[in-house]
Amino acid sequence: MKAGLLKAPNELLFQTVADPVLSTGDLLIRIKAATVCGTDIRIFRGRKTAGVRYPSILGHEFAGEVVENGGHSNFSCGDAVAVCPAIPCGYCDYCKRGYENICQNLTAIGYEIDGAFAEYIRIPARAVEVRNVFKIPANLSWEKAALVEPLSCVLNGQEKISVEVGDSVVILGSGPIGLLHVKLARHSGAAKIIVSEPSASRRDAAIAAGADIVVDPVNEDLNSIVRQHTKGLGADKLIVAIGVTKLANDALSLVRHRGKISLFAGFSSTDMATMDVNLIHYNELVVTGSFGLNRLQFEKSLDMIAAGQIEVDSMLTHRFELKDIGAALETAEKGSAVKVAVVNP
Repeated sequence: MKAGLLKAPNELLFQTVADPVLSTGDLLIRIKAATVCGTDIRIFRGRKTAGVRYPSILGHEFAGEVVENGGHSNFSCGDAVAVCPAIPCGYCDYCKRGYENICQNLTAIGYEIDGAFAEYIRIPARAVEVRNVFKIPANLSWEKAALVEPLSCVLNGQEKISVEVGDSVVILGSGPIGLLHVKLARHSGAAKIIVSEPSASRRDAAIAAGADIVVDPVNEDLNSIVRQHTKGLGADKLIVAIGVTKLANDALSLVRHRGKISLFAGFSSTDMATMDVNLIHYNELVVTGSFGLNRLQFEKSLDMIAAGQIEVDSMLTHRFELKDIGAALETAEKGSAVKVAVVNP
């Protein structure tokens, strides 16, 4: 089959590779659409190495059709499916406590398991058995189904800080993930959504996604604007949706006492942030990370997109065929696109 093969940092080539070798119970899926994640770019550039192999195939946001069902009677050839890429072990201490996204033995498609920037993908029997594979309705396009995965991660982040009706929410960064945070916060009933983003086009996209106020942090005073729109108190909730370490400390002064902050974005392993611990202590702030997703969040996100509760069509701005995988990654990296899809006709 053809695939985009990552041979080393900065070296990803479209070439012929061996077809997936199936074990008993494995599912074989023909990829119809896969979207590019910022993490794919970080892996490609060598800035993320955990769980990464060389050579390997990236891509963890995808949808496709079943080609071989591995003997599972609940799937038939031709079924349209989307797959939660994080496969928990089910027996470690974290899994037993219900924290499967931080499973001690987590395996993930696009990391330990070859991913979706290929014509076909093998879904391990274990993933099928524990219900990581979800059928998608006929009215849902392949590309929209691929966006279930990033929305699931966003849902995980917002559940960690309990974004709810009436909240004032500040979102730092308006890339694809920041836009999904805007859409989900709006859906959850946030009363005021303020987005900080230096790019004019991405500020426009944030307004279109449902933000109430956008701020250019280079030329405007974000802190004073947030205070102006939150009765001088600061935001109830804040989400750092871009991996700039300085923003972790900036966030502390943008929320009210007992406000909650999600360090949602991924940071490079060498990144370190200096934080004003007195603000955390005296203002009783909650600062949390957010990693990945679980199967329930995937199911909820699939339902929201399928029902049109979260609109994602407008995010799909660029499309490439698999043979142009290099150009797809470069386009996503430049930031001119919102979401880049790699499609197999």
